[in-house]
Amino acid sequence: MIPKIILGKGPHATRRTIGYLFGKGRANEHVDPHLVASWNDFAPDPGRSPHRDPKDVEDQLVTQLDQPVKMLGDKAPKHTVWHCPVRAAPEDPILTDDQWADIARRIVAAACIAPEGDEEACRWVAVRHADDHIHIAATLVRQDGRRPQRDFDQRAVQREARQIEVDYGLRRLKPGDGTAAKRPTSKEHFKAKRLGHDATSREILRLRVRRAIAAAADEAEFFALLEATGVTARLKLGPSGDALGCNFALPGDTNDEGEPVFYAGSTLAPDLSLPKIRQRIATTSPEPVSARAGDPWHQATAAAERIPHHLTQGDVPTAQGQLVALGAALDLLPATGPAMLKAELEQAAALFATRSRIVADLDSTRALHRSVQAIWRDRPQDGDGAGFALFLDSLLTAVAFAMHWHRTRQHAQQEAAAQQALLHLQVAYGQVAEPVLAELARRSPSLQTKRRFAHHLQEAAPEHAERILNDPAWDALATVLAEAEAAGHNTATVLDQALRQRPLDDARSPARALTWRVRRLSERHAPSPRAEAARVRNSTQPPASPAQSPPHPTRRR
Repeated sequence: MIPKIILGKGPHATRRTIGYLFGKGRANEHVDPHLVASWNDFAPDPGRSPHRDPKDVEDQLVTQLDQPVKMLGDKAPKHTVWHCPVRAAPEDPILTDDQWADIARRIVAAACIAPEGDEEACRWVAVRHADDHIHIAATLVRQDGRRPQRDFDQRAVQREARQIEVDYGLRRLKPGDGTAAKRPTSKEHFKAKRLGHDATSREILRLRVRRAIAAAADEAEFFALLEATGVTARLKLGPSGDALGCNFALPGDTNDEGEPVFYAGSTLAPDLSLPKIRQRIATTSPEPVSARAGDPWHQATAAAERIPHHLTQGDVPTAQGQLVALGAALDLLPATGPAMLKAELEQAAALFATRSRIVADLDSTRALHRSVQAIWRDRPQDGDGAGFALFLDSLLTAVAFAMHWHRTRQHAQQEAAAQQALLHLQVAYGQVAEPVLAELARRSPSLQTKRRFAHHLQEAAPEHAERILNDPAWDALATVLAEAEAAGHNTATVLDQALRQRPLDDARSPARALTWRVRRLSERHAPSPRAEAARVRNSTQPPASPAQSPPHPTRRR
């Protein structure tokens, strides 16, 4: 259940609000608007007065609501209307008018608009014009002439909404920490529908600005990328001429006067203010040195594979930096992957939450940022699609660890966001991985070679051997082991390295997980005979102390 408080000001604020609530709506969406509750339980109802002109009843209702305000004259507060839509989730049961009336009374009591039993409280009404929501409208002068003590009313209303969800068996939302992006309003949703857009302008701008931040090497390129994607950016200048903020608009999104509708970066999301955008670009811009030669898909994968270590072993600022870098990688992912995956990848990027009150340390994220930028800029060849599948597999694991990290710190909304993003990534992963695995399985080596690999596997991982050998991806794993061997690698060594990277206990398909690990390990230069002999000698020495594996969250692949 989502309550949202809107304040109205001006001499006609009450009339505008009541006129909207009992009108047809901006897209004729208001059906049967009527009162379900009011401050005195017998306020005039413009929606249920069949023998009177509805406009006359509206006038009467506005006059009664405004009476305490008018009594103060010039001493009336700047904001005179408190408007709070309260919306249930789509999957919630349809509530009765009486149930909505009870919810309205609880909301106005929690906000100190009308505490229970206070006969001199503010005047208010609750209007229902759809199955899933009501609007509460109140005037902000009590009947005794005082102003309501509504400090922190947004938090109080949210707390009451969480309790209402419990009491009525509704979908329970996660408590937030005040860092979430502003939700699009009903007006924005209806406008998007009229314009034929799948998302609101606010949501589209948020995605495009984030993607430009992730891709830009400097501030000039950031603004150039915005322009290339159809976003108009306008700097807000102070008296000194310095830029204090930045506003963004989409073509075709105009107001009643035909002017572009601009959104401040900080209203798109708290971390998209101009100072924070500049900090991100300055911190994560590529260093002025030539990048190391190598496959950028593998470099990005290697950098993403280090995220779980930073989340489990690093300090909190470093971990938050890794989450920011992970979010930036997800922002660019739709532009680097196959077109058929774009919708799922964009959903994952939009859902994943990098927001936090923790100051991020981004020093350890440059490798991931540079490699993802290289993929975005250079569009490297990816033959059979294995490079993208490898990278996506590493991001899946990183997002699963991010979900676990948030859970341990009770970041409920961020945990839920990571979980939802993970679902979309899993769908995309299935679509891109299956053809690659099928092609690898088609090139499976001889039965004799597979038996030899199975023997290595049973010696290296007896607890997983049976599952792997019966896994549909076993033939694909055998193929990459054969290719590693042909490239000069020792099969047992590569297999042992792949098994040590991460536990397989949480893998839905252990053979598939090993296939990607072996595939990436086999791309490295094979060790020389002398290096391999040294490795064997060292492996016979007893370890100094047993290493403790970091905890790993459930991550289904």
